[in-house]
Amino acid sequence: MLVMTISCSIEKLALNKAADMLSASSGNDVFTRDNDPELVGDALPFAIKFYESLLASVPNHQGLRLRTGSLYVMYANAFLQTPADMMPREEAPRKDELLRRAKNLYLRGRDILLVGLEKKNPLLRAQLKERRYEQALAALQPEDAPFLYWAAAGWVAAYAIDPVDMKLGLTLPQAAALMDRVLRLDPRFSSSSVDNFYILYYGSLPDYMGGDPRKARDYFQKAVAAAKGRDTSPFLALAVTVSQNDQNAVEFKSLLQKVLDFDPDAAPENRLVNILNRRKARWLLDHIGDFFLLDESADGLKKKEG
Repeated sequence: MLVMTISCSIEKLALNKAADMLSASSGNDVFTRDNDPELVGDALPFAIKFYESLLASVPNHQGLRLRTGSLYVMYANAFLQTPADMMPREEAPRKDELLRRAKNLYLRGRDILLVGLEKKNPLLRAQLKERRYEQALAALQPEDAPFLYWAAAGWVAAYAIDPVDMKLGLTLPQAAALMDRVLRLDPRFSSSSVDNFYILYYGSLPDYMGGDPRKARDYFQKAVAAAKGRDTSPFLALAVTVSQNDQNAVEFKSLLQKVLDFDPDAAPENRLVNILNRRKARWLLDHIGDFFLLDESADGLKKKEG
């Protein structure tokens, strides 16, 4: 019995040590600094499932839980939703399948992260559902900000893929409450990440669900200032939300040109996201006629009358 106890203890120690190494903050650099999106996209599914299988053995390891949940959200965005958004109309069935998978993985990542937050407050989800936000989030501290951020990001992204899912849409105030808590715990969390979230949140939702283009523009200004010229995400976010909704093709093109003009090697820590942003910006400009009614006599920059 003693031998078995010692053996189990050693195994648990080894698993926790492995989890510590895999969830170290420097591990993200392996992905975010890469200049080959296809290499990262091919590697991530194996990495995520490996992390998830290890998490099943050490479910109380918060660092590993954060890494697993956030990678699900990142993978769904960069390697499922984004490629799907750029697919031609004739590939509609494949596009729909990728978007279905992205929604599923966004929510899977969100739920993994919510479990981590429930370790601080076991009643978290019930209280969020009852809109008792202050009570639900009071126990959370600055170290919980990454859990809150990625859970909220996955939550809203899942709805953005499927806006006819009103059951999910009605839960969005809960996601906003998580992000509001991030701002209170750490106003400058992860540079411009929170501001980018709010550009997409206020810029994409209809008015009756809390959308507000003026707020989106305010957060755009904050995001650009916080990014300090090292992340092109604010320009892309405003272009695909407010500029597109307002049918402001001049602004749309100007914002996307800023994304294209940026050298990803100028910000190695954000190299991957800036490369992916450039791909999306180029595709959007190449297909601008799909999103705007343009007057070709004015160099494609004016809206058609009527």
